Amino acid sequence: MTNTPTTLADWLDYIECQHPASIDMGLERVRAVATAMGLGAPAKHTIVVGGTNGKGSTVAFIEAIGRAAGWKVGAYTSPHLLRYNERVRIDGQDADDAALVAAFSTVEAARGDITLTYFEYGTLAALQLFADAGLDLAVLEVGLGGRLDAVNIIDADVSVITTVDIDHAEWLGEDREAIGAEKAGIIRGWKPVILGETDPPSSVLARAYRVGANAIRGGSDYFYESIDAQRWRWRDVGLRMELPAPALAGPIQLANAGAAIAALRALDRPVPRAAWATGIAAARINGRMQAFERDGVQIRVDVGHNPQAAGQLARTLKSEAAPGRTLAVYAALQDKDAVGVVQALQDSVAQWTLAGLAGARGQTAQQLQARLADTPAASAALADSVEQALQQVLGEAGRGDRVLVFGSFHTAAAALQWLQDHP
Repeated sequence: MTNTPTTLADWLDYIECQHPASIDMGLERVRAVATAMGLGAPAKHTIVVGGTNGKGSTVAFIEAIGRAAGWKVGAYTSPHLLRYNERVRIDGQDADDAALVAAFSTVEAARGDITLTYFEYGTLAALQLFADAGLDLAVLEVGLGGRLDAVNIIDADVSVITTVDIDHAEWLGEDREAIGAEKAGIIRGWKPVILGETDPPSSVLARAYRVGANAIRGGSDYFYESIDAQRWRWRDVGLRMELPAPALAGPIQLANAGAAIAALRALDRPVPRAAWATGIAAARINGRMQAFERDGVQIRVDVGHNPQAAGQLARTLKSEAAPGRTLAVYAALQDKDAVGVVQALQDSVAQWTLAGLAGARGQTAQQLQARLADTPAASAALADSVEQALQQVLGEAGRGDRVLVFGSFHTAAAALQWLQDHP
């Protein structure tokens, strides 16, 4: 490298250009660099979290409970919303620029002639920071799929598969069975795997049985149910707890919290009784039905971008019904099932506004509308950007109305930045 990057921004620009493809699924290259770096287990204990939806929230619950138990916890998630630093947390704090720059420098020195993608650089940098931190627990979120994802170079003590649904079909397959087989690649022989769905694909179960993993299934081996608006119950054969409702909004968060508890139980490491409740109440993650209010108008920002996530959004909207209308700002990447998303929410949304997204995978509002010709969003108002759409809709909304901004991490990031700049 002739001009060594010196700032985090320089490094991010550099690593984005070091591989001819943005995604190159496979473990050989990243494993070779990890070996050259001398990386081993990133912590005394490691949990890897995969799945289609719910990964980030499940990581947040595991992290918060572990920290409430007095452990030193690292969490690696992706993508970020506003700052790259969000991807790597140690003891609840985002990694600072200097730490990330040092870690990227270590990766670069070790890789030799091996090319790495942006995500692979980031994963190796995070593992280096975790190894240096002396962690009790590392929680790693799979980026894409599982079997060939860079995170899968780590042999986890416990793996979690939250849900399996259709997303990234061009990489993972066209149906739940094919996608499940890819996600099941994080399962390790004779180790526990938490399955958050009551009816996971048979391909996931087949992998668990084939390698001798201990499959712990929601609705079969552990159970969770709401008691009232403030409390819920989690139980398995050896433990029964009443817990405070998660601060994270939506009925699906009980499933995510339930899987997180099951994962920590499977570690077979003592957790103080109070830590379960403290962690559940303390867990936070941006862009998951994140709530704001402007002049009597409720605003919810969510990263949901596939039909399963949209169905969960519909259930959340119903559970916290607003007195007025629900107005949606929707902006999606061109490779997503926009029709399925709108159909899942059509009974919950009174008015649609479509916004454009820039970038190679983005699309204009007009292009998105053309794909939605046979849906309630066919007659939606259009805006060039998420920021413009949000400002437009807030100008039309009245007190008691609710504005939902969603459709991708890019959509949520744009909305959160605008809301931050316009308090």
